[in-house]
Amino acid sequence: MLLEPARREGRRFLNPVPTMVGDPRTMYKVLPKFFFGGKARRPSQPLGPFVTDTRVFDTAPASGLRVTWMGHSTMLIEMDGVRVLVDPMWDERASPNRWVGPKRFFAPPLPLDQLPKLDAVLISHDHYDHLGERTVRRLARLQPKVEWIAPLGVGGVLAGIGVRRWRELDWMSEAVVGEVGVGEARADESRVSDVRAGELRVTALPTRHFSGRGLWNRFETLWASFALVGPRHRVYYGADSGEWAGFAEIGARFGPFDLTMLEIGASDPLWAEIHMGPEGAVRSFRAMGGEGLLMPIHWGLFDLALHHWRQPMECVSSVEGLPLWSPTPGEPTEVIPGVEVRSEWWR
Repeated sequence: MLLEPARREGRRFLNPVPTMVGDPRTMYKVLPKFFFGGKARRPSQPLGPFVTDTRVFDTAPASGLRVTWMGHSTMLIEMDGVRVLVDPMWDERASPNRWVGPKRFFAPPLPLDQLPKLDAVLISHDHYDHLGERTVRRLARLQPKVEWIAPLGVGGVLAGIGVRRWRELDWMSEAVVGEVGVGEARADESRVSDVRAGELRVTALPTRHFSGRGLWNRFETLWASFALVGPRHRVYYGADSGEWAGFAEIGARFGPFDLTMLEIGASDPLWAEIHMGPEGAVRSFRAMGGEGLLMPIHWGLFDLALHHWRQPMECVSSVEGLPLWSPTPGEPTEVIPGVEVRSEWWR
């Protein structure tokens, strides 16, 4: 049994399996390539503009499941009557500094003040490409009644930048999101048949990664993925993770998933233990059962690694027999069983 609550050593959370993070020898190899590498890591010309048609949100998805991918790991999930925003990142840079750090390849397809009313916001961990400070401050003002769900310790980060309502989850802890707000999940009720209409059960699950918004506070807050279970659908949001044997158990206990969101970008063999890359995403998807559709995330918006910016998507698109679901940024797209979506916007 690999799925269990998080463990600590002192103030530091531990990965579910032994994992190397931030080896100084790796840094010496990476830094020269990162700062002096080729320009192919970024698009040679502006991308977009991508524009979300907000009129779509006036009507519930006929399929019961619709996702609007804003780029990288940010998406609006409309699922069985519940709206959840995941890892909101509207900031210009994935950085604590407004003038330095990885800059967006394209503008947000949808202004924050045009987002529909949300039932909850999910935060997977506190890294800047998943938790944009200026984004959170503004969204907290625009939708003050929405409750935020985050792993242990991240609530303090959210409170420090304007969030008033949050709930922290340990790995294997659950919350129910729906018309009545966010509440505690009832024990032993993670089956689809046990979830009532207008509710979504959110379970925080282990990933193989790390946390920290600075060099000196790594591992002091928890990181997580999420299984979202509604009365009709199941979605897995993998957040950031290296490959590990726990994916098979996640698929067996919480699947099969209609849509499995796994990261493909910001990867390199030097740090494969914390970012799986496109080949790892394919293997992990298959380890989880290979059912439903695979949505590649964590790519196409920021220069966070050494690879060509299109390489992750080129790689995963070339895999024969892979049920791929990859829409254009900002385009609300329904998830229909067995129907692939292969947008060519990145070409």
